[in-house]
Amino acid sequence: MRAKLEVFALVLGSIGLAGTVAITAMPTWRVSAFIGANLIVMEELWEGLWMNCYRQIDINMQCKAYDSLLVLPPELQAARGLMCASIVLVLVSLLVTGCGTQKSNSCGDNARMKNIALALGGSLYLLSFLTTLIPVSWVAHTVIRNFYNPTVVDSQKRELGHALFIGWATSAVLLITGIILLFRFCKRTSEEEQTFNGEHLMTEKDVKKEDSVYLRRTGSSFYSIQEYV
Repeated sequence: MRAKLEVFALVLGSIGLAGTVAITAMPTWRVSAFIGANLIVMEELWEGLWMNCYRQIDINMQCKAYDSLLVLPPELQAARGLMCASIVLVLVSLLVTGCGTQKSNSCGDNARMKNIALALGGSLYLLSFLTTLIPVSWVAHTVIRNFYNPTVVDSQKRELGHALFIGWATSAVLLITGIILLFRFCKRTSEEEQTFNGEHLMTEKDVKKEDSVYLRRTGSSFYSIQEYV
């Protein structure tokens, strides 16, 4: 059961890695809002971290990469950097966690190193959870704020794209993975302490037995007189 829980954490970590890569590459962070003057769907706009895509009636989707990073709003600029950091963190977490599982042979029989690897992997997963949740929530907050801002024209208003919802789901997966790994680290540590305490008590008992002096029992003088009589 313990090994299955660690394998389950590895599977969740792989899903988290796929999710972070997907939402970083997806162009649907912000999409057109068909309200007011945009009520008739004539053109659809998708905006992502690396490119924007246009689609008109009876015309295929056309995507173009951003000419410069400076043309992006601040939330998308920060999201690009944080999502790249999140991908690196999840990848490193997955590798470190793989070394810390019980069935891994990378650390040999060194249980202490495996525990350290497991704790480090869980901590990195929690950090990747933050680096994924912050940009997704920041972009969503900006979209919602501009949507209800009366000073923003209808043509510039956007709605939440699919990438944001996938980002929230991916953040939850990363959070669960980190909690599972840290929980396993705590369980392993407590089990090792119990084992160490048991071995220490047994060693103390053995030392006392070795240091004890064996006294041969001798009969009393009264018993010898009775035996003679």
